[in-house]
Amino acid sequence: MPERTATIASRVGLHARPAAIFAEAAGDLDIDVTIARQGEPADDAMDAASILSLMSLGASHGDVVVLRAEGEGADAALDSLVKILETDHDA
Repeated sequence: MPERTATIASRVGLHARPAAIFAEAAGDLDIDVTIARQGEPADDAMDAASILSLMSLGASHGDVVVLRAEGEGADAALDSLVKILETDHDA
């Protein structure tokens, strides 16, 4: 299963605005994507398309998260999602 790590770039973390941008992008994909804080078991991964899951993740600026997806186009999808997380949407 392809996976990528990303460092949260938004200054106040993965709060409402960045979470909404990310969840919308993940929801537009034809594959399921999960997200978890780095170091947590894969079983604790949450639905990346759910804004509530993203906000409950509690990821702050500088935290590293792990994205996982499976299916056709997973690598390209994960690459695009990493770019969203590594962009400061609070600038």
